[in-house]
Amino acid sequence: MSFQPDFRNLLQVLARRRPDRPTLFEYYMNKSVYADLTRGRVYAESDDLASWKQLIDAFTAAGYDYTTITLPGFAFAIGDRGHGRSVSLNEGSRITDRASFRAYPWPDPADVRYDLLDRLAEYLPTGMKLVVPQPVSIFGGTVNLLGFDQLCIMLYEDEALAADVFAAVGERLVAYHLETMQHDSVGACLINDDWGFKQQTRVSPQHLRRYVFPWYRRIVQAAHAAGKPVILHSCGNLQAIMDDIIDDLQFDGKHSYEDLILPVEDAYDRYGARIAILGGIDVDFLCRRSAEEVYARSKAILERSAERGGYALGTGNSVPEYLPKENYYAMLQAAYDLRR
Repeated sequence: MSFQPDFRNLLQVLARRRPDRPTLFEYYMNKSVYADLTRGRVYAESDDLASWKQLIDAFTAAGYDYTTITLPGFAFAIGDRGHGRSVSLNEGSRITDRASFRAYPWPDPADVRYDLLDRLAEYLPTGMKLVVPQPVSIFGGTVNLLGFDQLCIMLYEDEALAADVFAAVGERLVAYHLETMQHDSVGACLINDDWGFKQQTRVSPQHLRRYVFPWYRRIVQAAHAAGKPVILHSCGNLQAIMDDIIDDLQFDGKHSYEDLILPVEDAYDRYGARIAILGGIDVDFLCRRSAEEVYARSKAILERSAERGGYALGTGNSVPEYLPKENYYAMLQAAYDLRR
């Protein structure tokens, strides 16, 4: 398939309008998929941009109008953690009291490799933009520094210290986003921060409103002032804060859906007139069902949203290595067929 990216399609989706053709959205895939999509291309080992170029080529080959680029150079150092596919949210915490907070080696947002946004601009196909996620999140980063159990206890026993940790993380993420959104190659910001479990938010909505949302409100306002939309990727049951996400924080699009929480079709009916709905084909569904079933569901939601717009097809979260590749490609095929 010969494909010409056109980021205006994703902009139309994020403005809750009909794109000119079925549009795709994905946070990220995996190395095996990237290798599949770029088979036959050779990248020089001496090229320090080779891995980024392969990523751009893979997103282009799959039919996306953008490439997500996570910039290196910004991380919050944590202690030892297990190395399994799943680790405890209490492992690796570094801050336990006011003294360890003061001693913590906070990263400098100026050290991020922002130069990549300009260097890669020359390699982007005509019409393609970059979508830039956070290298670390405000809520998730704070959990890493404190441990989840300790954060919950601290919110009641030493709320001032918890507030200071959130602020130390938040102010650095604001600086990061203020820089990325100034680059012409960047078409949108992606806020990746998981706020929910299966049944509810990870901490109370009141705590999110007090310590997390003010920082993201600043980021979204600054991005909009720069003419850039902002996408929220957040997992879990967020029903209690959806009005905050839409009306207060004013995110343009919402990504990450699970059938056991809120199937994407229901999310589109419930919220699609107020915020763009991105992805949503449940990862468990993609893993367990046949390629034919994946194709049928993907085609059906594209047809369902065709008249009103405001929807881009993709998975409910990402494309993990254990997801059968033929099912991922079947999802893409539904968009390709409707583009003809």
